[in-house]
Amino acid sequence: MSIIRKIFYLSFAILLISISKSYAEDLKKIGKFKDWEVLVVSEASGKICFAQSIPVLQAPKTNKRDARLFVTFRPNDKISNEISATAGYEFNKNNSVLATSGNNKFKFDIKQQGFAWMTSGKKENIMVKVMKKGSRIMVTGYNEKGSQTIDHYSLLGFTKAYNSAKKACS
Repeated sequence: MSIIRKIFYLSFAILLISISKSYAEDLKKIGKFKDWEVLVVSEASGKICFAQSIPVLQAPKTNKRDARLFVTFRPNDKISNEISATAGYEFNKNNSVLATSGNNKFKFDIKQQGFAWMTSGKKENIMVKVMKKGSRIMVTGYNEKGSQTIDHYSLLGFTKAYNSAKKACS
C-alpha cells in the first residue's frame, strides 16, 4: 500500500475519533479492555478496526498532549497490524520516533501530519508480539523545536483489545 494512502486512512480514522459524537455515527466503540479500547469505522470502502490507548504517563508532565498508540486493521486493503502513534504535535524531521519495551526498540519510519508509523509489516508483527507479552511500552519523539517527549503506554488489556479489533474486521 502506498504511503500516501496509509496517511490518508490513518488521518481519517483519527479525525473521526476527534470530532463530536453527532458527526461520528459511523464510528462504533466495540469495547474497553483495561487501558485499551477498540473502535470500528464503517465507510463505503469497508471497515477500519483499531485498538488504541492513551498514555498513562507523559514526560514532560507540564506539557499535556493528545497522544495515542494504535494497531489498525483494514481488510479491504489487506492491512493488519499497522502500528502508528501520535504525540499530539508535529514530529521533528531530524529525530527518530522510537517505541521501547524492555530491550526491544522499534523505529517508526515515516513521520507526517503529526503521526508516525512503520513501513515494515515484519517489524509491526514483531512489535505486536512484544506488546502482547509486555506490561508497558514507551514512545519517544521530538517536537519541531527539538524537545523530547516520552509517552508511557500500559499494555494491560492490549491482547484482548487486539483480538477484538482483529475479529471485528475479519
